[in-house]
Amino acid sequence: MLDLFADAEPWQEPLTSGATILRRFALSRAASLLAAIDEVARISPFRQMITPGGYTMSVAMTNCGPLGWTTDSRGYFYSPRDPLTEAFWPPLPDIFRTLADDAATAAGYPDFIPDACLINRYLPGTKLSLHQDKDEKELRAPIVSVSLGLPAIFQFGGLKRSDPLQRTLLEHGDVVVWGGPSRLFYHGVQPVKEGDHPATGRCRYNLTFRQTGIVE
Repeated sequence: MLDLFADAEPWQEPLTSGATILRRFALSRAASLLAAIDEVARISPFRQMITPGGYTMSVAMTNCGPLGWTTDSRGYFYSPRDPLTEAFWPPLPDIFRTLADDAATAAGYPDFIPDACLINRYLPGTKLSLHQDKDEKELRAPIVSVSLGLPAIFQFGGLKRSDPLQRTLLEHGDVVVWGGPSRLFYHGVQPVKEGDHPATGRCRYNLTFRQTGIVE
């Protein structure tokens, strides 16, 4: 378990060309990030979205920032308004914006300006199937993904769903950044195992920052 190194300084672990894991990068800010998640969810509650095919996603989601990722019978898309509340999504907390910029810069992607943050909440048994982040117009900007709470196995493949997968354990405070040649690589999360994290209980959170390039 990487928790053996919980007291170590953050370090980088290359994943593939254009992609890296920043181990423990968000650990010192975790409490503030979790408090900000609670505030976002108070305004725009977590919900299990329905895919265009009628499938209920096992991961509960909400968003913050100028745009939020959502889905309905028309497909997957970004919207400035929360379809559940019909209000604008909550603004991107300053601590989110700063962390996303710091992580992108550390991974070699300066000038990252996220305009959307998808927040996923995983309970034990919850997973995220292999998929590409391809609903954005700005594909030159990276994806910044922050893990908080229970550990999970992250799967990272290639440009085809059938490409071989790398599987790596992500723990509390780890950040994955991918862009450039790996920007459209398939990725997912295996079912989260039962556990009780001191910061989040039976829960894992993931913050996914994106620079969509979409103007509303």
